[in-house]
Amino acid sequence: MTSPRCLTFLTDFGLEDGFVAACHGVAAQIAPHARIIDITHLVPPGDVRRGAAVLAQTVTSMPPAVHVAVVDPGVGTNRRAIGLRAGTGILIGPDNGLLSWAGDALGGIDAAYVLSNEKLWNQPVSQTFHGRDIFTPVAARLLTGTALAEAGTEIDASELVTLSAPANRMLDGEAEGEVLSVDRFGNVQLSIPSVAAAELGIIFGSSMMIRYSRQKIVVPYVTTFGSVSPGELIAFSDSAGLISLAVRNGSAAEKLALPSGARVRIAANLASS
Repeated sequence: MTSPRCLTFLTDFGLEDGFVAACHGVAAQIAPHARIIDITHLVPPGDVRRGAAVLAQTVTSMPPAVHVAVVDPGVGTNRRAIGLRAGTGILIGPDNGLLSWAGDALGGIDAAYVLSNEKLWNQPVSQTFHGRDIFTPVAARLLTGTALAEAGTEIDASELVTLSAPANRMLDGEAEGEVLSVDRFGNVQLSIPSVAAAELGIIFGSSMMIRYSRQKIVVPYVTTFGSVSPGELIAFSDSAGLISLAVRNGSAAEKLALPSGARVRIAANLASS
């Protein structure tokens, strides 16, 4: 494996307090020349699934790195702290499924460890701040040459907590998925890949039928937000290659009242063909 060149950091800590800075400070004391790339610290509090989606869609754009992710509503309980080797990355965080999709995105988990070596931790350890006292110091030490195997006890990857894969299946003339995430612009990302739209005969410049709950709407399928007028709802293929819904200069999440996890189906709008 190529040696990691930076540390990436994703949390639900927010930016109003000193939590992120404290973790940066601990890392800087251990690995003062390490580069830290902040992915986001605005994951909705405790939303493990949203954190997992953002992490998985981001790690493949990174150089070889140690990826620290902390969305950890079980901090201080018997949930395990883990380190995973996957492709060109090492994933550090709680064993609550947060890291599972990123492991898949990096090509699969090659090795898994429980972070049990307390010599690598920041002491004393707060029972409510493992991001500062366990995850970040272990990650920083990996950047200074410590091997992941020294961080703790190896376990079988099959023992890890994983999140269920996002719903995504082809039906008779439809593709079904779920709302995978909602970004700060109110864009609604579905778990339906854009290749599914192509398989259904939905091409850019046409329109698609969207069904959710008891609603049925028709929206244009376009390449850019500027293809429509302000306030108009669209479907598009996003940067992750997934179908997303947006309102130009507005919020599709508010307009459609679609929460994370909601089931959605798409189909070609036969009336327009």
